Amino acid sequence: MTDRIYLDHAATTPVLPQARAAMAEALERWANPSSPHAEGRAARAALEEARRRIKAALGWPYELIFTSGATEAAALAISRANLPKRAISAVEHDSVRRIASGAAVIGVGAGGMVNLDRLPECALVAIQTVNSETGVIQPADAIERRIKETGGLWLADAAQSAGKIPLPDADLIIVSAHKLGGPPGIGALLIKDLSTIAPIGGQEQGYRGGTENLPAAIGFAAALEARGLRAHLADFRLRLDEGIRRGGGSIIAERSRRLPEIASYHLPGVPAAAQLIELDMAGISVSAGSACSSGTLKPSEVLTAMGWREEAAREVIRVSLSPETTLREIERFLEAWTKLSDRRRAA
Repeated sequence: MTDRIYLDHAATTPVLPQARAAMAEALERWANPSSPHAEGRAARAALEEARRRIKAALGWPYELIFTSGATEAAALAISRANLPKRAISAVEHDSVRRIASGAAVIGVGAGGMVNLDRLPECALVAIQTVNSETGVIQPADAIERRIKETGGLWLADAAQSAGKIPLPDADLIIVSAHKLGGPPGIGALLIKDLSTIAPIGGQEQGYRGGTENLPAAIGFAAALEARGLRAHLADFRLRLDEGIRRGGGSIIAERSRRLPEIASYHLPGVPAAAQLIELDMAGISVSAGSACSSGTLKPSEVLTAMGWREEAAREVIRVSLSPETTLREIERFLEAWTKLSDRRRAA
């Protein structure tokens, strides 16, 4: 399968060689970081060094609680924030919507930008930094100011943006290693002030139970430090946009500010499932919506929140890039997608 093209990096991206090597070394000297003996103390020192390196790479001077991934980080923040109310944007990741079931929902406009006039008072407000399906970047400074005015706390899901654009000035931030070249099964909740969430005892300063995953934490740190340059991705995404437009497709949230790594495209009259199958047969991996919801039959809740009809929402695919994506891969995708478009429209 070495000749296949992988353009689904927003779902998960390959573990970087530097992260694999760091984890292999950590496994050779494994011990429980909570044990009091010499090996345990050495493991604890290595864990705290990994924590320090991750915070430095992200430019985060406050607290960092390791979790098993973004979903656990979201659950920790939403279930234990010391505020009486919860609110989420209508375009949050499917896992956040499930965890925050019953929370107030903040609408978005056609371009996917959140409506900041509708924020509740004194609430934990979950508004992502970048949408995992459309790549739309929310206005961090405006969100931070508005939530502060309401006396709330901002929970920012930065799983798609951490390591790519600067972190927002949020109260709590969700990050995930496997979105940026680290191993799956580890993430973190970044917290400005630990007093804003309730502790439960156990590890991680009493805020999360369970043996710490030292090899994964070290791999997380190594991945952040090893990420390649991404300036070329803006040009790659522009080429994708132009090729899709020429081939009869349209670009989701075209007028909004978008992360170069993520783009969604609509091909009228061609279901996303059919597009995915044909592209997969051509050796190209893309997706429809987020990985947590793309296996369902329902249309994307992100797109319907943006005002898309269900039928049209079912005709949208997502293409997502990494620093290792090449121009040749972009060209091969466009060639295959254009053939698909021409054939389907001529039928």
